[in-house]
Amino acid sequence: MNVASRIPPSVHKVSDSESEEETSKPSAIEKFSPSLPMKKRKIKKRKLPLCKFGQTCYRKNPSHLKEFRHTINDSSSSGSDELDGPSFKRPRLVGKRQTPLQILESSQPWSFLLTTVTGISPSFNTLSLGIAEILSEEMGELVSSAQFNYVIDIPWLVKQYPAKFRNKPLLIVHGATRDENISLHETAEAFPHIRLCQAKLDIMFGTHHTKMMLLRYTSGVRVVIHTANLVEGDWYQKSQGIWMSGILPKLDGNEAIASAGESATHFKHDLLEYLSAYNSHALLEWIACLQQHDMSAVKVHLIASIPGRHTAAKKASFGHLKLRKVLSRYGPLPGVAGSCIVGQFSSIGSLGSKQENWLCGEWLASLSQTRSSGGLALAAVHGDLKLVFPTVDNVRTSLEGYAAGGALPYSINTAKKQQYLHSFFHQWKADCRGRSEASPHIKTYMRASSDFKKLSWFLVTSANLSKAAWGALEKNASQLMIRSYELGVLMLPFHFKEADFEVRSTGEESGFPVPFDLPLTSYGKQDRPWLWDIPYVHKPDTHGTKWCPP
Repeated sequence: MNVASRIPPSVHKVSDSESEEETSKPSAIEKFSPSLPMKKRKIKKRKLPLCKFGQTCYRKNPSHLKEFRHTINDSSSSGSDELDGPSFKRPRLVGKRQTPLQILESSQPWSFLLTTVTGISPSFNTLSLGIAEILSEEMGELVSSAQFNYVIDIPWLVKQYPAKFRNKPLLIVHGATRDENISLHETAEAFPHIRLCQAKLDIMFGTHHTKMMLLRYTSGVRVVIHTANLVEGDWYQKSQGIWMSGILPKLDGNEAIASAGESATHFKHDLLEYLSAYNSHALLEWIACLQQHDMSAVKVHLIASIPGRHTAAKKASFGHLKLRKVLSRYGPLPGVAGSCIVGQFSSIGSLGSKQENWLCGEWLASLSQTRSSGGLALAAVHGDLKLVFPTVDNVRTSLEGYAAGGALPYSINTAKKQQYLHSFFHQWKADCRGRSEASPHIKTYMRASSDFKKLSWFLVTSANLSKAAWGALEKNASQLMIRSYELGVLMLPFHFKEADFEVRSTGEESGFPVPFDLPLTSYGKQDRPWLWDIPYVHKPDTHGTKWCPP
């Protein structure tokens, strides 16, 4: 059997619950198409098939290691044979590039960037950063850092720090349990400067899906909220989003209290509330540190999800009800005729058999909230909701090929129960950012005008389209049940002294940089949403491979 081997994609997992959040998924086998001419090369034949996720695979349990190998040159291999396979070479970025600080300055006033994508024109990477650039010396003299994430490759992460910072204290906040947790601790033992903090997941099928960096410098702190896992594949050829604060200076001694240095968006309060919700001793040092810093310059709202059943005043503190609360105060004015809600994501959970149950009910009501429409907004009508999710061809023709589908969890069984979603779907198309072939792992939500030239608000977040991420009302709407940790930032024209955000046109340097093309492109008659647990063998991908999940 011919197996494709190249830079492995990120690991994503899926549960059997209502959530399609990224959980453990057996490797799919990618077979070469005999109809395509391939460059032959001599490769040793191994006893075990290559795990699709290669060295970035998080699964260290013995049974998995007995079934799959994780390196191309496996020392345990024996025998030899000739396999057909593409000689895949990592493309190199060329051309003069701005420094990380110059790129961050170019992203103002929104501080919204994409991750750098390998294999596209350098002209499309001008408003992008790689993880090594975010952690570079130019960004500040690092004292310590904290990384909140879902899938974490510790050795790879350490290498992303400059050599002079690689022994600085690093706290890793994760949600690994059982064997994964043991494996993470065993890996961390080789790095004395690393401490681990396990997030509590008391509700079944929840995940620690937040992706945030806290960077403490000699001159202040920086907060980075993004959408990428801490594995090489997520920072290689995927479309990812980053929001990055400036350096937030330390308050004077007399002002260093929690309420000082607050912004008009209550960012400091909400960040401290989020961190306190972990109820972890390991985070107390960071909470105390952040209390001592001035965040008054921050212009975004924090939209977080914390696992639990939230009632009373806390019910509107997290999830989609937090978004509803903020929009009711600072969102668009009533009468935004012809506008639509756009949701773009990389995973879909079980949303119910009828669209009005959750999707076009409580969730869309929150995203449709206007400034003066009271506590509850009427849900937008069917035509006002547009969802962006890759088609099979979007995945097949991507830079990663079918392998990109391993990071797009949507199962056939879930899809069968909610076929109404198909009428909402639009393709992933990002010619404006040179990323139509860079599979999306970014998650964004926005309210756009009917001509798609203006935005009433924009949210970049870790939250996919699932009840687990956004929350679902229970007990006659008296409580909001959330399964997972999520984090995102909401940008509102109100705080930028604008009536709305003008969408940046292709080739222009002004306007809001939406990460994909507007207007949207509907699914064609033959298009189907990507489903990651069914085979695709009729057409090879960009690497001449096929998708054959076990």
